[in-house]
Amino acid sequence: MSKLIEYLKETKTELKHVIWPNRRQTFFYTMIVIVLSIVVAYYLGIFDFIFSKGLEKIISL
Repeated sequence: MSKLIEYLKETKTELKHVIWPNRRQTFFYTMIVIVLSIVVAYYLGIFDFIFSKGLEKIISL
């Protein structure tokens, strides 16, 4: 039990050293993640469409 308490104390001390982002940075980084997620989804969707059409043509031969 003492190891758990020691771990929690050390964790609390380490969290004081963390530099947390401000509200503007958080919003900016969130927007980057959302935009990149949409771009990747679109990119993968295009390839999925191309490969599925190609597979349909191969199967229908």
